[in-house]
Amino acid sequence: MNEMYELSNRFLKACERRGILVATAESCTGGMIISWLTDIPGSSSMVDRGFVTYSNEAKMEMLGVSAQTLEAHGAVSRETAAEMADGALEHSRAGITLAVTGIAGPDGGSAEKPVGLVWFGLAMTGRPTVTEKCTFQNLGRDYIRRETARHALEMGLRELD
Repeated sequence: MNEMYELSNRFLKACERRGILVATAESCTGGMIISWLTDIPGSSSMVDRGFVTYSNEAKMEMLGVSAQTLEAHGAVSRETAAEMADGALEHSRAGITLAVTGIAGPDGGSAEKPVGLVWFGLAMTGRPTVTEKCTFQNLGRDYIRRETARHALEMGLRELD
């Protein structure tokens, strides 16, 4: 078993202990988090759904992210990550949602928002939405996407424990 499998398994076990389902809202990871979770046998009893919302239109249509938020703050922002997490909670049967939006590169970065910048959102029923920002070292697209998925699951574990 590899490290990502074990992390995903621990996260799902924590969901199971709480009796809640998980949903993801993924942009820069393109479904990697939900893929890792559904690699676990028996995950269907803890996983509700995954939203892959790569475009701004998908974020608005599938998750209810507001056009005003995207215009004012951009797709890669605290505000968008929070609205993605909240939208996934509202549009699913999940009790916890993990949302990620960032710049995986190799292009698309700027001085304000460099390649490696990722915003995370986590929503849980009955609790305030939590956001976190990470700027991962630009060691390539795959590295940034994997570290993003890892961080999202670790963030989820911290909130569940």
